[in-house]
Amino acid sequence: MAQDTTVPKLDFEYWLDKAMKWGQGTTLESQKDVCLHLPQLQEFLHQVYETLKHMDSIVAIQQFPLIGQLLGRLCWNPFVIGYDESQKTLMWCLCCLYSSEPQNPVELKANSWIRSLLCHLLSSSKWESNEADTSTFISTLGYTSADYYYHLVKNLVFSLVAELRGNQFNGLNMQGRVSGSRVNAVSLFCLPLITLPDITPLLETLLLYQGGASKEILSSEFLEAVNDAFLKKKISLPESAVFSLWLRHLPSLEKATLHLLDQLVSIQLNSLEEVACVIKDSLLLQAASHPAIFRIVNEIFKNALLETDGTPEVMTVIQVFTQLFLQAYQNENKQHKFPLKAYFPYHHQPLVTALLRHPFELPTTHWSQHLKHISDMLKALVEDTNITSLADLFEIWFLVARFGEWLDIAAEQLLKAAVEPDALLWLLAFYYCPQNENQQRTQTMVEAQAVYNHLMMLFSCTVLSVKDLEAAVHSITDIKQCCNQHLVTHLFTNFLLFSSGGHMIAQEFIYYITEATDTSKEVCSLLVRTAYRINHSGEENQRTVKLLNELLQKLTLKV
Repeated sequence: MAQDTTVPKLDFEYWLDKAMKWGQGTTLESQKDVCLHLPQLQEFLHQVYETLKHMDSIVAIQQFPLIGQLLGRLCWNPFVIGYDESQKTLMWCLCCLYSSEPQNPVELKANSWIRSLLCHLLSSSKWESNEADTSTFISTLGYTSADYYYHLVKNLVFSLVAELRGNQFNGLNMQGRVSGSRVNAVSLFCLPLITLPDITPLLETLLLYQGGASKEILSSEFLEAVNDAFLKKKISLPESAVFSLWLRHLPSLEKATLHLLDQLVSIQLNSLEEVACVIKDSLLLQAASHPAIFRIVNEIFKNALLETDGTPEVMTVIQVFTQLFLQAYQNENKQHKFPLKAYFPYHHQPLVTALLRHPFELPTTHWSQHLKHISDMLKALVEDTNITSLADLFEIWFLVARFGEWLDIAAEQLLKAAVEPDALLWLLAFYYCPQNENQQRTQTMVEAQAVYNHLMMLFSCTVLSVKDLEAAVHSITDIKQCCNQHLVTHLFTNFLLFSSGGHMIAQEFIYYITEATDTSKEVCSLLVRTAYRINHSGEENQRTVKLLNELLQKLTLKV
């Protein structure tokens, strides 16, 4: 029997033949042969695991077609699973074969089979070689079988958590004694068990584990699986564990951010309160208190805006996220605050400070002055000869765009307050037309000024007709050919909301102007933002709120 103990590397046929002969180790001869080969078998299993962990599960099964049969038989041999670390190595091998995203019934069935084997291995103990003895032992402890295995899993989790957290003895932290490969193996072991509630303490400990290594020691498959389960609400994790996950695995943070955008863009945008609730529930807002996460989320938002060509739904989400972030930042304990420059490190700080000022921190009578200050700084920056690239210009534009509340207020102040219009019109022209190639922004200013002048002549009229406003439209040669339909539509919409006579013709004219400029979605977003600001300003303006709701209902059906 000693003649065949030298085994070729990864010789699955040899070990499958052995496993079939051994069965479950019921005869004395098979038990002796198992014991004789256990060290070599353990080495073989370790080599298998080292090979599998670098392979995709489908590729592994294709390359080693006998692996399923072999592992399945070994898992039921009490001598094999009772020897040293063979049981753990079998678990690791099974985890490598588990498909995180099964594509067909065969893979689903394979996953189910792997889970059953893992449950069997988790519940295995040295007494299980005799089922009757096991039952007697469990009964003596006062447990049912279900209770016993439940406590066994909890104890296993507790043991692994204790090992990872390290022993604290006389102030000495023993965490460093746990090897990186051991931590990586534990993370792989968790893969098929992530959604089990009893595993949560182990998931949390792994995510918070800091081993001091320069490279990530947790497997990327584990981090991706935990993130997916969290986003699908299959598991619940403490905030600290989620933040640590996103800090140590950027693909998970990107997926979480895009998941939030998809959620919000796919729902009907009826109120910003609803948007705010979804954002807060995602934990991304809370995580963004860390400057590194905030800046990465900022980049993802920026790319999403570029890829969607500035769709109003995405822009609204970004603006609401920024508002909520600032509220949370202002409420933070000053001792634990990062400086604002940590969140906006590459921008003109006086402009950042001015934009960060919440409108309701100032008296409404000071709004136009503050907006002029923002416009003057922005104009000086944009017209600076150092701003030579489109990328630099986009960075400035995106900073301003994030604080859309000030832009909406600028458009309102033009109509509601006695202001010098040039600075506020320039601010809006820059937002809607940041590039001045071929004098586009200059032309936008001319068109906006013409519409604004005509609207101001009509602003105090208590009785208006649609034809009166059509004349304002015709003050531009052709609304469909004007440099920026969005800015013009923004001015008209505010006129309907805040002028004396605009309410009477609002529903009829809003249909006309959005049809002429193809801006239904943009106007919907503007109305939702305006309703949110009025509701949170304490203004008693029931008539405007009622009109906002009526217009939203009309446009929502149109969109």
